Amino acid sequence: QVQLVESGGGFVQAGGSLRLSCTASGRTLNAYAMGWFRHAPGKEREFVSGISWSGANTNYADSVKGRVTISRDNAKNTVYLQMNRLKPEDTVVYYCAARLTPHTMVVVSTTGDYDYWGKGTQVTVSS
Repeated sequence: QVQLVESGGGFVQAGGSLRLSCTASGRTLNAYAMGWFRHAPGKEREFVSGISWSGANTNYADSVKGRVTISRDNAKNTVYLQMNRLKPEDTVVYYCAARLTPHTMVVVSTTGDYDYWGKGTQVTVSS
């Protein structure tokens, strides 16, 4: 069983930065792709970014491209999402997810392709 725990969310003013972390327990995730999604009330869960098992490949949603950087530290079993120049519309709950297909270089963006999910961390950006 895999447990994913997100942290780093909080309250920030528009234009500010936050770094989200997702730490896994129960299983080493260094062979698997990881993703970040976000979910606003009344909307579908939205892909934000993903990273391949080695970190060589990344993928970003157009809405965050240029403002967000995903990275991973496999020694710490942790994935990060650095978010800069935050906007009020970035105010949602952010979730990390693990895709347990080993050593895939393809970073997918659909929720159904990910197998485990964290419980989320709230990001609030004031205008």
